[in-house]
Amino acid sequence: MIKKIIDIMNKKNQDAENTEMEENVDELVESQDGDTAEDTDVKKDKNSKKKGDEISVELEEKNQELGELKDKYLRLQAEFDNFRKRTVKEKLEFMITAAQDTVSALLPVLDDFDRARKNAEDENSTEPFSEGVMLVYDKLHKTLEQKGLKAMESTGAVFDPELHEAITEIPAPEEDMKGKVMDTVEKGYFLKEKIIRHAKVVVGK
Repeated sequence: MIKKIIDIMNKKNQDAENTEMEENVDELVESQDGDTAEDTDVKKDKNSKKKGDEISVELEEKNQELGELKDKYLRLQAEFDNFRKRTVKEKLEFMITAAQDTVSALLPVLDDFDRARKNAEDENSTEPFSEGVMLVYDKLHKTLEQKGLKAMESTGAVFDPELHEAITEIPAPEEDMKGKVMDTVEKGYFLKEKIIRHAKVVVGK
């Protein structure tokens, strides 16, 4: 009986020694690996900070890329807007130029009508300006006016080399007529505010 008790006690002591040895081994492993709770938290903090820095760098790069794309888009939009305006302007200029060629070709016809009408209004004239011819004259004038043609009012105006072409000078009958247009030999015309023919005038001196 005593022997049995001694065996049991020896077994307990052996188990206690084994347990203590295992704990010592665990502590030794932990000390060598550095896997304490505090060290683990530090590592986690470092990893979190590293990931945060990487995200910040990536976000900054994306923002920079977005800014560059936005700048390119704005430049393309501005270039397209300029192209559209230039195209519209060129089309308008082409239309005006085409109309100018046609109207300019008709100006001598208007000159002939004006001379015939002026001659018919002379008391000594034997060439009447018929009603039918008058209708054609008025219709032609109105049609060209609708296209933007406008005659210059030159006689009595101050001579302007931008508008007038002086073909001769004559003594002014009055002092205030010096430097002014005494007579218009050939009318000048505008087409949509653009001069298509300068007026040929006589200037007082």
